[in-house]
Amino acid sequence: MGFGDLKSASGLKVLNDFLADRSYVEGFVPSQADAAVFDVLSSPPPAELCHALRWFNHIKSYQRNSLPGVKKPLGQYGPAGVADTTSGSAPTSKDDDDDDDIDLFGSDEEEDVEMTRLKEKRLAEYAAKKAKKPALIAKSSILLDVKPWDDETDMVKLEECVRSVQMDGLVWGQSKLVPVGYGIKKLQIGCVVEDDKVGTDLLEEHITAFEDYVQSMDVVVFNKI
Repeated sequence: MGFGDLKSASGLKVLNDFLADRSYVEGFVPSQADAAVFDVLSSPPPAELCHALRWFNHIKSYQRNSLPGVKKPLGQYGPAGVADTTSGSAPTSKDDDDDDDIDLFGSDEEEDVEMTRLKEKRLAEYAAKKAKKPALIAKSSILLDVKPWDDETDMVKLEECVRSVQMDGLVWGQSKLVPVGYGIKKLQIGCVVEDDKVGTDLLEEHITAFEDYVQSMDVVVFNKI
């Protein structure tokens, strides 16, 4: 295929006839094919070659280096059966066609696979990092009132009984004796508990089990930590 010598009258006539029913050298929009042919012409075609002249003036209005497509040898444009005598290049071989099929920059599919692999790697690293962090343990600070039976109750022994209650997730704190009247004092004692392991009902059950000393237990303050 080709237009022949576009600097000759015969070559320009071939171009004119070729563009009689076409707006562009290839396809339906201006491209590098038009730029390649345009660049060969040293001047506008004569007025009698109206189709070639119309095309020339139209392509002249574009910034040709910004047109889409890839510029090919001139002989690859135009009608079939016309030799290109200006390029001096031999017909394109099958090996050349094979070279055109080589993707030097990799395919989108390969890029998608790589992005997926990288995303999965980062998600796995995040999950592993998160698994190493200690789980947040919910805790509460509790202040208890432990009341004796009367003023003759041994309060030292009562406190020993209370502090003898030991379980996983329970830490006893400070305590004091608070007068309640008629010479009777109650034990006010603080503790910190892990919510999932120790509840106030469980504490009451263990503390009131010392029935020789403990008359009742009340929760005075309950704060989440």
